[in-house]
Amino acid sequence: MELNPATKKRLRAAAHALKPVVMIGQHGYTPAVAAAIDEALGDHELIKVRLRGIEREQRLDVVAAICAALDAQSVSVVGGVATLYRKRPAD
Repeated sequence: MELNPATKKRLRAAAHALKPVVMIGQHGYTPAVAAAIDEALGDHELIKVRLRGIEREQRLDVVAAICAALDAQSVSVVGGVATLYRKRPAD
């Protein structure tokens, strides 16, 4: 399910005050990083991820890989910070 523009705008506004909860460092996107992002999305739905050590040209590809692997949606990528969203499953 792709997010519509109005929903993305609302999520960007909600994420404005958030701090990055996961940092991708010099070792890149690893299984440990994927597990941390998965846990954070499960806890918060909307998170920011800092993309350190990743070249500007590769950031969108890394965010796309994260979203595909974790069934998440990319809300925005601004500089070295990606905002991700995954709706909690209904209990």
